[in-house]
Amino acid sequence: MNLEEKQISTQRVYDGALLKVNKDQIELPNKNTTIREYFNHPGASCVVALTDDNKVVIERQFRYPFHSIITELPAGKLDKGEDPLVAAKRELKEETGYTAKRWTYMGDFYPSVAYTDENIRLYLAQDLTLEEQHLDDDEFVEVELIDFQELVNMVMQGKIKDGKSIAAILKADKIIS
Repeated sequence: MNLEEKQISTQRVYDGALLKVNKDQIELPNKNTTIREYFNHPGASCVVALTDDNKVVIERQFRYPFHSIITELPAGKLDKGEDPLVAAKRELKEETGYTAKRWTYMGDFYPSVAYTDENIRLYLAQDLTLEEQHLDDDEFVEVELIDFQELVNMVMQGKIKDGKSIAAILKADKIIS
């Protein structure tokens, strides 16, 4: 069965600093046409930074859409043309002050396939060294170390709600177990 949808035309209906919104006219597999609206996103990287004593570097920060402090892993969007591993290293250093000597790519994560083309690359960082944190002017982040197994338990108990963090923690659990 053919499931592919084909773009007929595209229109940028919003061009923001982070998000771009496209409205595409598409042809369905049955030859009918319809509209698909989606956020165009540059992509991001997410890091499970694991210390030698099996603790994970996590962040707590206020996330405006949920009006709540969210526990999550270090992550951030790619700069234009930036390699995802370079972004992962940059975000880990800027947000937490940590650098890592060993990096393992754990796969891609699509946070919402229905309305965004965002692709988050997941990495495991090991052999960590703590240096100096360099937050952006609009970033306010509390950094903490949590035992890896406790963090996995927090995911399973629903205490971690951030999708990229859940995916990366569970993938890392399979890799290091």
